[in-house]
Amino acid sequence: MSIMDKQVVNIGTVSELTGLTERKIRYYEKRKLIHPKRTQGGTRKFSFRDIERLIEIGSQMETGWMTAEIRDRRESQDKRTAVHG
Repeated sequence: MSIMDKQVVNIGTVSELTGLTERKIRYYEKRKLIHPKRTQGGTRKFSFRDIERLIEIGSQMETGWMTAEIRDRRESQDKRTAVHG
């Protein structure tokens, strides 16, 4: 596992790094755009890839994309990657 994939960053730090509010981050999780790990106590833990993804999502939202469009595009990219390696 790459250091980029280790889920170790809390939501407050993610908010500082991305410029997104904690509320927006929770909303993007609810819309299934990101999938942070949860500790036994329920605390969200994000990876550095999640942070990169959230920055990308924030930019897309600013340019008028809808969350469903972002999710559908990401799912298509993931399928292509799985097929082509």
